[in-house]
Amino acid sequence: MTTDFTRAYVACLAIALLLLSPLRVSAEEPQPQLRVSGQAERAMAADMAVLQLTVTREAETARAALDANSAAMAEVIKAMGEAGIDQRDLQTANFSIQPRYIYPKPRNEQPPKIVGYTVRNSLTVRVRELARLGSLLDQSVSLGVNEGGSVSFTNDDPSEVLAAARTAAVQDALARAETLARAAGVKLGEILEISEQTQNPQPRPYRAERAMMADAAAGAVPVAAGENSYRVVVHISIAIDQ
Repeated sequence: MTTDFTRAYVACLAIALLLLSPLRVSAEEPQPQLRVSGQAERAMAADMAVLQLTVTREAETARAALDANSAAMAEVIKAMGEAGIDQRDLQTANFSIQPRYIYPKPRNEQPPKIVGYTVRNSLTVRVRELARLGSLLDQSVSLGVNEGGSVSFTNDDPSEVLAAARTAAVQDALARAETLARAAGVKLGEILEISEQTQNPQPRPYRAERAMMADAAAGAVPVAAGENSYRVVVHISIAIDQ
């Protein structure tokens, strides 16, 4: 009985002491820091092209249109292989079978009638040897490509130029931080956080119009690849020494 009373007394005393003790604030003050951004851009000559070749065929029936389209596209794929394009660089991009309608006048009296079908099949071709690009465009038209002809220039491996842009962007950010610190009369400490935003170039299109493609038999289509620019932005947070 005495033991239980003693335990209860000790517990009540401990609670009272805890309630009477001054509260301690454990939250730390935020560390002063400087936030800066840096950016850099580096260019690289395009070394790869992406072709979009489309074969369109029309016929009275879907079967006839599909057979005609398939035969033409098979010739295109075969020719790409014979020209040295690897199978991994050939990919069907879009395929569709659409009915063709006529709309009797007035439309509200008679429903539209199906008069035929259109089959469209697109092939994406990655060309890693740009010297072949013009002749491939020319050859594709001769084999039955009658729509599209869009060309985008890109890079197979831009990692080296991106690394150079990242390095330059960090150097730019640190130089800005040093300038700001000197102007404010403070000293910089350790880097607390760093992040980046990479802005890869969108493939620059070169579109061969139908009229131009129709005249391609006179010679290889002239193309100019140019350069692609890669831009990197970095954000850095740096502690300010007290």
